[in-house]
Amino acid sequence: MTDRKVRVRFAPSPTGPLHIGGVRTALYNYLFARQHGGDLVFRIEDTDSSRFVPGAEAYILEAFRWLGIQFDEGVSFGGNYGPYRQSERRDIYKKYVQQLLDAGKAYIAFDTPEELEAKRQEIQNFQYDNSTRTMMRNSLTLPAEEVERLIGEGHQYVVRFKIDAGQEVLVDDMIRGEVHVKSDTLDDKVLFKSADQLPTYHLANIVDDHLMEITHVIRGEEWLPSAPLHVLLYQAFGWQDTMPRFAHLPLLLKPDGKGKLSKRDGDRLGFPVFPLDWKDAEGNVTATGYREQGYFPEAVVNFLALLGWNPGGEREMYLLDELVPLFDITKCSKAGAKFAYEKGIWFNHEYILRKSAEEIAALWEPECRAQGVTEPLERITQVVTMMKDRVSFVKELWPLCSFFFEAPTAYDEKTVKKRWKEDSAQQLTELCAVLEGIDDFSLENQEHIVHEWIEQKEYKLGNIMNAWRLALVGEGKGPGMFDISSFLGKDETLKRTRRAIETLG
Repeated sequence: MTDRKVRVRFAPSPTGPLHIGGVRTALYNYLFARQHGGDLVFRIEDTDSSRFVPGAEAYILEAFRWLGIQFDEGVSFGGNYGPYRQSERRDIYKKYVQQLLDAGKAYIAFDTPEELEAKRQEIQNFQYDNSTRTMMRNSLTLPAEEVERLIGEGHQYVVRFKIDAGQEVLVDDMIRGEVHVKSDTLDDKVLFKSADQLPTYHLANIVDDHLMEITHVIRGEEWLPSAPLHVLLYQAFGWQDTMPRFAHLPLLLKPDGKGKLSKRDGDRLGFPVFPLDWKDAEGNVTATGYREQGYFPEAVVNFLALLGWNPGGEREMYLLDELVPLFDITKCSKAGAKFAYEKGIWFNHEYILRKSAEEIAALWEPECRAQGVTEPLERITQVVTMMKDRVSFVKELWPLCSFFFEAPTAYDEKTVKKRWKEDSAQQLTELCAVLEGIDDFSLENQEHIVHEWIEQKEYKLGNIMNAWRLALVGEGKGPGMFDISSFLGKDETLKRTRRAIETLG
């Protein structure tokens, strides 16, 4: 297998929005493929027609476009191994189902749901396997003529994989090492259902991986129990030489408590567990996404890449292309990774710091226009330059910075009580006179003249500046006072200061 070109796949089921754990799985497949000069295949596993959800496939593709995770072939990308949607491959699977039946490695079972339930009631921890199959209605216990008659009369059936007892199955996992499983513990899994003429995940998965020449299967830990079955299927088909290497990734765990990360955790703690918003048929958002919550795609990728793996060292900031040469699938953790969502917020803040003020201003401009700001983009950029280090999301800029564009109409009561002294009105009236006489209203010139005046009057610098901030902003927030006043300009600064004197007295 060493001479084969590396080919990996990401194969989601279109049953709803893509969980963030699935995004991480796709990301690791992408990094592995790029690192080895291989291909990343996008396959849709839709053999369970009852769970199909309209719009899910388009949602998944849009999520990866946003994140910058590019596929080389597959659904919507084309390629030489198609079709890549399992529902379009049913005739291919039937051939391989028949191959197993002819070789005596699978059998037909007619047991109804009621009969199976009755057997579960009769036998504790019942599973359909080598010890119980002889009690059931299948082609191993019924005469061949009876089997043909039942099929001819249209009775529904399933095809089950025949697993013999007494075997030791070896799963060679790139993360977990060698995993040994006794075949006696495995049940005869259903491979095909006559009801919809489609295979189950287990058969379709193996056949597709073989025919699409997949060399490595990187998937979530939840699929580890099915790995021994997949090894046995490869052996049953005689495909041992082309069997892919497995890597089962650690689970993403709740931020608090125990167990697997779920949508309920996000709803409870206020963070997304999906890449994009998911909407129901009426257009109502039923699950929030990272994109709509204001995260940068590179922040999400950076955050996810380090959940369950890290390249070592102190560095934490990596763009997608920078992760490719560093990634090592064998160094992934075996234990689950706690989903510390606050770290995702930290990454987004760091990417805001990395981006230029011009980039952030362009993203913020639509919100400014929606709020009625008519000033040019250059002025919006000035505000971003002063304030972007104070936010983790672009959407946080308006509540923090609206005072640059709108004069306060009220004054925060707590700040008034704390910062507006008995002599504040008189001192700010004097300050207005000083400001009135300044022709060069630049930050540096203002600061020099005002500080000189405060020293001459022997006023307390803090008292003046706190009261003045309240006058210009309406509360105790914002950058340096001369940053604010120089941005507002002389006329607006005097207007706001005088209004505060008049209002607060």
